[in-house]
Amino acid sequence: MTDFEATRLRVVDKPVHRMGLSFNFGIDTAGVDEALDRGVNYLFWTSMRTGQALPAVKAALKRDRERYVLAAGPSLGWFRGNIRRGTEKLLSTLGVDYIDVLHMFWLGKTSAWTDGNIEELLTLREEGKVRALGASIHDRQRAGKLAADSVLDLLMIRYNAAHPGAERDIFPHLKQRNPNVVAYTATRWRKLLSAPRGWTGPVMTAGDCYRFCLSSPHVDVVLTGPKNRDELQQNLDALAKGPLDDEEMQWVRRFGKAVHG
Repeated sequence: MTDFEATRLRVVDKPVHRMGLSFNFGIDTAGVDEALDRGVNYLFWTSMRTGQALPAVKAALKRDRERYVLAAGPSLGWFRGNIRRGTEKLLSTLGVDYIDVLHMFWLGKTSAWTDGNIEELLTLREEGKVRALGASIHDRQRAGKLAADSVLDLLMIRYNAAHPGAERDIFPHLKQRNPNVVAYTATRWRKLLSAPRGWTGPVMTAGDCYRFCLSSPHVDVVLTGPKNRDELQQNLDALAKGPLDDEEMQWVRRFGKAVHG
């Protein structure tokens, strides 16, 4: 595995493959086993469409818990009771004693950043049920403020060739506390994989999308949500090409701008 493909996640002090696996697009047990065999160990877990993957994930966590970075969170985080009950349910469902990164999902939409909720998050961390605190968030300005000043150890943000605004609104604020960053929606829900109207040049592949995200020195991990084993293999193989070179980056940015419209 190259330096481009691996890093150390500061917030939990564990080595990780820079492509994290999201399970909610239907990947089955065989696909999960393939990912784990190839070194993927950042596991992003939600309650949506993950039934096929559950046996393989539970077995891996039971076999070698310290190898994996488990990122998960309660479905709703409006109140501290939601957070407590949701976290304890996750521990039971996955058969683990702790979650590496506890997420507040879609902050401002399905979870709230209140004093009571922050207190509950810190209590869960003090109890050892979670090791680090994270949030997924689309509001870039707010994310920039949280990057600069909050208890969050990790931010999961939308970042892709069509939506590079994090470079302006979030990344400059990371130097304040140096939280880790996980990028998602790398393919812009697959819209970056098709030519927009009027475009006559080459079209990005999913691998190009992931390489774009990981070419940023501010992004530690990018999530992939393959539907099957073949998609997973293609995505992982693409990382062997390393970061985008200058010519590729210019093309990707032009294409992303055209897709954004």
